Amino acid sequence: MTRFAAVLFFLFSPMAAAALCEGRDLIAQMPQAERAALAERAETMPYPEGLLWRASKGETEIIWFGTYHFAHDDTRSHLDALKPLIGAAQDVYLEVSNADMAEMEREVAADPSIMFLTEGPTLPDLLGEADWQIYRQAMAERAIPGFMAAKFKPIWAAMLLGVGPCEARNGVLEGDGIDKLIGLHAEALGNPSRSLESYRALMTMLDSFPQEDQLDMIRLFLTEDLDADDMAHTLRQRYLAEEMALLWEYSKAVSLELGGPDAAEDFALFEKLLLEDRNRAWVALLLEAAEGRQVFAAVGAAHLPGEIGVLRLLEEEGFRIERLPFNP
Repeated sequence: MTRFAAVLFFLFSPMAAAALCEGRDLIAQMPQAERAALAERAETMPYPEGLLWRASKGETEIIWFGTYHFAHDDTRSHLDALKPLIGAAQDVYLEVSNADMAEMEREVAADPSIMFLTEGPTLPDLLGEADWQIYRQAMAERAIPGFMAAKFKPIWAAMLLGVGPCEARNGVLEGDGIDKLIGLHAEALGNPSRSLESYRALMTMLDSFPQEDQLDMIRLFLTEDLDADDMAHTLRQRYLAEEMALLWEYSKAVSLELGGPDAAEDFALFEKLLLEDRNRAWVALLLEAAEGRQVFAAVGAAHLPGEIGVLRLLEEEGFRIERLPFNP
């Protein structure tokens, strides 16, 4: 589920890509027994459903919104529903603030080695001829030419493959998604967004994945058993239904089924680095920075549920957790 790392992308055309791209709901098409077992596992997770939450303790209030980093039909209506909460907040936090994201883009432009393989073997060599040809075609379906596809660092290539070909062809990687729009609205109110983490630390963390694991992430998306457009449709629809834990359990099941003999170990590392460690760091930051304040925090929706989700971590710190109605 490379969606969770998609905070590194900006998204475009809130109506175009989602309206033009359809697919099958892969969860709905599972055999009934498997689907029931999946739902049962999801229901045992803390805070399994819901996008909008309040965590309060004394004078401290943190409103959490779980974002879907890619644009969809309801992006603008979600923003409109959130505007009163953004306006009431003393501080607005994103995973990476708009200002820091712009600085990251400048750094990548000045130093291509952050995103691209600038020395040594490139992906045709690292993947091998057979996988390279499948990968090259998959990137071409996303309007990314072969000469560029060859030079991506594997982790970035895997993230791009996590975007459905239809979405990519319709401009979903080119502009503003809900995270950026929240930051723009906060800035318009004179209250620019703040970062929950350093983008440099995030990029260093991405580079810390062993290269062979990164290559395996690419190969996972190349399997004939995984249709990227159907996966994108499934994730989008289940997100809109606010079924966060179900999405996570489904993504885990797919990874374990298709990810090869080391899939469980790889997924555990992925979960630790991209979710659990970051959740703990964000909560630690807010326990200090948000004390006695009203805060609005927008983070990828996968960070909300679970034993190491931000909500349970705050509950363990004595916060009262309440799901808020969300009717965009």
